[in-house]
Amino acid sequence: MGYYTPGEPLVDGKAPDGPVAERWQNRKFEARLVNPANRRKLSIIIVGTGLAGASAAATLGEAGYNVKTFCYQDSPRRAHSIAAQGGINAAKNYKEDGDSVHRLFYDTVKGGDYRSRESNVYRLAEVSTNIIDQCVAQGVPFAREYGGLLDNRSFGGVQVSRTFYARGQTGQQLLIGAYQALERQISTGTVSMFTRHEMLELIVADGKARGIIARDMVTGEIQTHLADVVVIASGGYGNVFYLSTNAMGSNVTAAWRAHRKGAYMANPCYTQIHPTCIPVSGSHQSKLTLMSESLRNDGRIWVPKNQADCDKDPRDIPEEDRDYYLERIYPSFGNLVPRDIASRAAKNVCDEGRGVGPEVDGTRRGVYLDFADAIDRLGRDAVANKYGNLFDMYARITGEDPYAVPMRIYPAVHYVMGGLWVDYDLQSTIPGLFVTGEANFSDHGANRLGASALMQGLADGYFVLPHTIRDYLADGPFEPIGEDHPAVVEARESVRARTEHFLSVNGTRSVDSYHRELGNIMWEYCGMERNETGLKKAIDLIRGLRDDYYRNVKVLGASESLNQSLEKAHRVADFFELGELMCVDALNRRESCGGHFRSESQTEDGEALRHDEEFAYVAAWEWAGLDEKPILHKEDLVYTAIEMKQRSYK
Repeated sequence: MGYYTPGEPLVDGKAPDGPVAERWQNRKFEARLVNPANRRKLSIIIVGTGLAGASAAATLGEAGYNVKTFCYQDSPRRAHSIAAQGGINAAKNYKEDGDSVHRLFYDTVKGGDYRSRESNVYRLAEVSTNIIDQCVAQGVPFAREYGGLLDNRSFGGVQVSRTFYARGQTGQQLLIGAYQALERQISTGTVSMFTRHEMLELIVADGKARGIIARDMVTGEIQTHLADVVVIASGGYGNVFYLSTNAMGSNVTAAWRAHRKGAYMANPCYTQIHPTCIPVSGSHQSKLTLMSESLRNDGRIWVPKNQADCDKDPRDIPEEDRDYYLERIYPSFGNLVPRDIASRAAKNVCDEGRGVGPEVDGTRRGVYLDFADAIDRLGRDAVANKYGNLFDMYARITGEDPYAVPMRIYPAVHYVMGGLWVDYDLQSTIPGLFVTGEANFSDHGANRLGASALMQGLADGYFVLPHTIRDYLADGPFEPIGEDHPAVVEARESVRARTEHFLSVNGTRSVDSYHRELGNIMWEYCGMERNETGLKKAIDLIRGLRDDYYRNVKVLGASESLNQSLEKAHRVADFFELGELMCVDALNRRESCGGHFRSESQTEDGEALRHDEEFAYVAAWEWAGLDEKPILHKEDLVYTAIEMKQRSYK
């Protein structure tokens, strides 16, 4: 407890009782209504325009509320949701292979290593079928079979085909659908869109979220925006690692500013390391590129059995000298094991000295993803129809032809399961602050299954939040507050003071240099494998680096204009505080589960070993102040519909 203070137990007061299959229907009925005339008197701010934010804004605008929505990009279509490639899960059972809502629920809880909420996950599985109908009606061009029916493929951690896809650009096509719905509401006047605006502070007045302070990133103007309720849909914080598959601008600031104002941060150490990314090629990089998990449907992953073969052209290595290690270790699931397992297995074979590709810092960090068998079986044209844009992307980045030579892949930070704590209604511990999509923690436990991020974002935005937020808004219209309210003045002043500080330090190091160093610390000590010694070292290193950052960072330019260095300075400052909390959370959780792997807690054959009697809870962290110990609140995880047991994919 040297790094935190124990707090009171946490209970989700909105969690319904009864059979798990009836809970969402009961909650929807119990939630109070807002009549159409009153909706026109209520205002909502939504921060983020990815799938979760755009779908929520479109739906709430359609319902008649006054919505303001904010994004730092120049268009909602540039939200990072477009980077999701492989597909979206839904329990339609079109393949008649045994799928069902309950099986999707079970697979998701098991894939998350029994560290997610039962009620939330069942709701997600239940509404998944509605998402596909909604998106087809919007014109999303899902892949179809020869007869015209929607096609499905498999993803990691399951033994059925439930993933709907649009070639290798599913996220982009889904976002265009949500964007069209959003633009329709903008044209009708129910939604106001603020592009190139970044939230820098949350306004909490009289104990309730009532607005945000945002910076116009083009003019530098600091603006106040007030509303009856605030929704954060700002995505995840994987860029704390510097190198990740996230967009360069993805950040934690919106969520972290809410955390500092009283919103608990839940399970921040749960980070997803995606097994199929293009390997790091050198220290010059600032971005990594995802290769969709869908490639594991037809690609076979292997490394040479002998270290001496690692230098060879892979086409010259005979079949008997190849180690298809996932198929060997996990025969039931093969190359489609969950992401955390596939990532650790790749790390293990590379640590043994059997990695492939060029050496970076003296180590080969890569394994082969080989499509030779698929091309022989299906033909090159069929493979190109499924994955052509992914193959083209790989060829442009690496200069290698994946039709002729196996791809090289290696794990990289991709997603975070942690996020702001929310109750069953998606409301945080600050009344009036709701959190959707990757920005909250609620659905994926310690490891997200592939093709479930798009499912959660659209489920929250289209089908969950519109039902739950009305229960809070039924108490409105709320008493208006003005820009002279003390809480508004305090929020604006804090933004002004932080901005002035960064511009006035005039040190010797760039923001990016600090961010890169922080990312190296996080990857080394809080990445794929963690231990007590490394995490304690990381906390000390982060604290020292953060202190130096505030004394020695150099931010050029002025605040009253476009200033990307200033934008990064705000974001990296929040990453320092988040990174420390992630390490504290990982240090406290002395078990291995999903993407959180403690080397002290593993089975004899190197698999994650949970300790349910001690750690079957959500770790919800309360901000106690800078340089103060965070306060840990535990929400017990209780399962009534399934039994907790050690995962096995063998």
